[in-house]
Amino acid sequence: MEGAWLLYVWIPLALAVEESLMNTKLETADLQWTTYPPVDGQWEELSGLDEEQNSVRTFEVCGVRFPKQNNWLRTTFVPRSGATHVYAELRFTVVECFSIPHVTRSCKETFNVFFYEADSDQATSTFPPWMENPYVKVDTVAAEHLTRKRVGMEASGKVNVKTLKIGPLSKAGFYVAFQDQGACMALLSVRLFYKKCPTVTVNFTLFQETVPKELVMPVAGQCVANAVKISSRPLSMYCREDGQWAEQTVTDCACAPGYEPAEENTRCRACVAGMFKPSQGEGSCQPCPSFSVSSSPGLSECLCRVGFYRSEKDPVTKPCTRPPSAPRSIVAKLNGSVAVLEWSEPLENGGRDDVAFHVTCSECPEQQPCRLCTRLLYAPRARGLVDRTVTVEGLQPYITYSFQIQAVNGVSDMSHNPPQSESINITTNKDVPQPVSKIEQTSVSINGMILGWPPVQPPTGNILDYEVKYYEKGVGGPMFVKTSENRVILNGLRRGAMYGVQVRARSEAGYGGFGPEKAFQTQGAESGSSTEKLALIVGTAALGGLLVLAVVVVAIVCLRRQSSSRTREAEYSDKPGQYLIGHGTKVYIDPFTYEDPNEAVREFAKEIDVSYVKIEEVIGAGEFGEVCRGLLKVPGKKEVYVAIKTLKGGYTEKQRREFLSEASIMGQFEHPNIIRLDGVITNSVPVMIITEFMENGALDSFLRLNDSQFTPIQLVGMLRGIASGMRYLSDMSYVHRDLAARNILVNSNLVCKVSDFGLSRFLEENSSDPTYTSSLGGKIPIRWTAPEAIAFRKFTSASDVWSYGIVMWEVMSFGERPYWDMSNQDVINAIEQDYRLPPPTECPTSLHQLMLDCWQKDRNARPRFAQIVNSLDKLIRNPASLKIVSRGNGGPSHPLLDQRLPHCSSFASVGDWLRAIKMGRYEESFASAGFSSFELVSQLTTEDLLRIGVTLAGHQKKILSSIQNMRVQTKASSSLGRY
Repeated sequence: MEGAWLLYVWIPLALAVEESLMNTKLETADLQWTTYPPVDGQWEELSGLDEEQNSVRTFEVCGVRFPKQNNWLRTTFVPRSGATHVYAELRFTVVECFSIPHVTRSCKETFNVFFYEADSDQATSTFPPWMENPYVKVDTVAAEHLTRKRVGMEASGKVNVKTLKIGPLSKAGFYVAFQDQGACMALLSVRLFYKKCPTVTVNFTLFQETVPKELVMPVAGQCVANAVKISSRPLSMYCREDGQWAEQTVTDCACAPGYEPAEENTRCRACVAGMFKPSQGEGSCQPCPSFSVSSSPGLSECLCRVGFYRSEKDPVTKPCTRPPSAPRSIVAKLNGSVAVLEWSEPLENGGRDDVAFHVTCSECPEQQPCRLCTRLLYAPRARGLVDRTVTVEGLQPYITYSFQIQAVNGVSDMSHNPPQSESINITTNKDVPQPVSKIEQTSVSINGMILGWPPVQPPTGNILDYEVKYYEKGVGGPMFVKTSENRVILNGLRRGAMYGVQVRARSEAGYGGFGPEKAFQTQGAESGSSTEKLALIVGTAALGGLLVLAVVVVAIVCLRRQSSSRTREAEYSDKPGQYLIGHGTKVYIDPFTYEDPNEAVREFAKEIDVSYVKIEEVIGAGEFGEVCRGLLKVPGKKEVYVAIKTLKGGYTEKQRREFLSEASIMGQFEHPNIIRLDGVITNSVPVMIITEFMENGALDSFLRLNDSQFTPIQLVGMLRGIASGMRYLSDMSYVHRDLAARNILVNSNLVCKVSDFGLSRFLEENSSDPTYTSSLGGKIPIRWTAPEAIAFRKFTSASDVWSYGIVMWEVMSFGERPYWDMSNQDVINAIEQDYRLPPPTECPTSLHQLMLDCWQKDRNARPRFAQIVNSLDKLIRNPASLKIVSRGNGGPSHPLLDQRLPHCSSFASVGDWLRAIKMGRYEESFASAGFSSFELVSQLTTEDLLRIGVTLAGHQKKILSSIQNMRVQTKASSSLGRY
C-alpha cells in the first residue's frame, strides 16, 4: 500500500447523533428565563397546550400598539459540553400585522436571535447590557407562516419551525437571547442540541463517536479485532461539524491471516475448523489442502495429518505429501567386476514429482563380517539419481554385495519412519581372474615407460586380455589401455611426473578386480638443481616426522578411549556422539538443600535476557501461571521456538522459589529423552522458565487424537525413548514421583521426552481434581502410583517403574484412562486384591508381560529401567515378536471391574455404543446398512464392516474386539447373575 493515494469524499456513512442541551417542550415548571424591560408589553411566560395537547411553557409578546418596542428574553446558562457549534430549533407563531386592528406602524413580523458566551453563569438582570454588543447576533428570524387574529378570537394557524446554528463556541457555556422590536408572537419551544459523528466501521477500521471541532481535524481510528495494519500511514477520518464523516476510499486495515471479511467489511470472521486463510487482506477462507486438517478456528495454515508432511519450500496452500514407497523389481546384470542395476518406479510417489533414488551397498567377504562397500565407482552417481539405473564398477571377486535402492522425495527427511528400500544380493564370480598385484617397470624414458607383470592363471578358461588404468597423480582423471600381453607401453607421458597404475585381467568369466595401485615416474626429475633435491629430501623427512607424530597421537587417544569405554556402563551409549556419561560421575542435587534457593537457580539455570524472548500465543495453563509458545533469538544463534512457563502476578516469595525449583532440577539433566531447559528470566516481570518447544504436546492427548494411527513398532519406539530418559534419571538418583503420559511431551519427530519435575503439588485440599488425591500430607496420582508409595509415601525408582508400566498401558491403549471410570478408592482396593490392568486391544503379549513385571507387588522384584530398555531393544530388533497378541484383549478380567465394563445393556442405542468406543464417525453408516440393534451388531464380520465403509484395519479390530467383549459379558452375565 506504500505510495497509495487518498481521496476524501463527503458521503454520510451513518446518521449524525444529536445530543440535547435544552428542550423546553419537556419542561412543565417555570423556566425562570430573564426578561427586559420590566414594564408593560414585555415577554410573558404562560402555560399552554401544544398541537399534541401536551402541557408546555411558552413565552408571548405583543406590544404592537406601542412604538419603539425593545423587548428581550434570555435563557438560563447552557453548558456547551465540548461542542463548538450548537443548533437551536425554534417553534413559534407570528401574527400578521394587517390582521390586528388599530396597529401602529411599528408592528413587525420578525424577531432577532443572539448568543453570549461565558466561562460561568454570570448573567444578571443588568449584565450583560441589553444591546446587540456584547451579544453576538445569530439571525433575524421571519415567519414562513403568519397567523391571522380576529376580534374576540384567538390567533390560529400553522406553527413555524426554524433551526439556527450558534457558534463557534469556545467558553464553558452560553446564553441565547431573543429580541422583539414590535412583533405579536409566541415562542412555543426552544431545543438546543449539538451533533456528533456516530461510531462507525469503515473497511475494517473502527472510529469512535466524535464531537466535531471548530477546525476539521483528523480522528484516529483503530483496526477492528482480528485485523492488521498494512502500512505506516495513520488511520484517520474527518468529522464534519454537521456530524457526518468524510469517507476515505483507501483503508490501511485488512483481515489477518486466518480471518475473512464479513458484514460489508466491518468485521473479520475466523475461518471455521477445516478451513484456513494463509495471507492477510482480501479473499475468503478456503478448505484445507488434501491430507491436512485445522482443528480450531482462525488458522492461517492447516497442519499435516500424521504421516504426511510439507517441505520448507512448499507453500501452505499445497497438499501435504509423504515419502514414496520403495522401488520395485530391482534387476542386476553382472559382468565380471561391473554390475548394472535397474529398477521400476515406486507404486506411490507420495503425491510429489521430485522423486529421486539413493543407492547404498554393503559387502560380505567369505568368512568375514559384512561392512560398508569401499572402492566402488558409481555412474552417474550413488545418490540423487533421476533415472532408474546405475552402473557399479570395481567389484571384487569372492564377495557378496548387497545393494539397496531407496526412493526419496522432498519430505523423506521429515519422516521418522521412511519406507524401507528393497535390496538385491550379488555374488561376484569366483572364476574371474585374481587381481594383478606385481607390476614392475622394465623401461622408462622422459615421456614413456614399459610395464610388465607375471601372467595370471584364471581358475577356468584362458586370459583374453588385460586392462591397464593409469593417471598422473594430482592431475586429471584415469586413462585406460588394453593389451593382450602381460606388458604394456605407455607413451605421451609428462617428463618427471609420477603416475599411479592398476591392472586387471579378463577371462571368459569376465574381468577380475584391479590390483593394488603402483607408482612409477618418468625420467627428468633428477635434472633439477642440487638445491631442489635438498629441498625435496628435507620436505620428505619433515613429512615423515609429522606422520610418525600423528600415528603416536592417534594411538594415545585410542588407548584412552578404550580405557574409558571399559569403565563406562554400556547402557549410557544410546546415541553415540550425543550423550555419553561415566557411571557415577553425576548425581542429582536437591535444590531445596541450598540455604539460598536462588543460588541453586544461578548454578543450574542460565539467565536469559528478556529481550531475546518473544511470546507469540498462550497454549495452556500451569500450576503457577500461563504456558506460552514463543521465539528465542540469542545473538549469534538461530531463532528457535520455545515453551515459556510464566509466574502469575501476586505471588509470594515462597511461590517464586517453588516455581524456579523446577528450573533448578531440569538444569541438571542433559539427555535426548528429557525436556531441555534453555534458561530462566528472573530479572524482570513476569518470571519465566524457558524450555524446548514440543510441537505435538502431551503424549496422552496426542495418542487420543491419533487413535489407531501408529503401528506397534512405532509405539514401542516411543516407549523405548521414555524408558531411556527414566534410566538416566534413575542413574542420577532422581525419583520422578509423577510419571504419566500427561507428563510426557512429543515433538514433531515423535520423540518422547520426560517433563514436569515439580516435586510438590500445590493443590487446595478441597480441590476437585480427580487425578491427585490426598494421602498422608500430600496429593499423589493414585492410578499411576505404586502401592507402597500410596500407603507409606515410599517413593523410589522402583515406584517410578510401576508408574512406567501404567504409561505403557496408556500408550498401547492410545491414551485411554487407566482403570476407566473407577473411583480412586476402588483402584486401591483392586490393586490390594492383586488385580492388574488387562492388555489393551491388539496389545502384543510381550509388552503386557513387561507391564505385569513392572506391577510386581514386591518392589525389589520389578525390573530396573536399564533392563526395560534392553527388553524393548530386543523387541525392536525382532519385530515378529510384536505380532503375538494377548487373548481376551480390550477389558478387565476381574469381578471388581467387570460390572464397570461397557456392556451392551448400558447403551440406549448402537450409536451410543459406537461413540463410547470412539467410533462415532460410523454411526450413520451402521444405520444406513440396517445394523440398528445389538443383536444384529453381535453377528458382524470383517466383510460386513468393509461393506459398511470401515476400511481402516485398526478401526475394524477395535469394533470387532468390542463386539467380542459384548459376547463374553453376555455369556458371563447369564451364568453369574451377581455380576
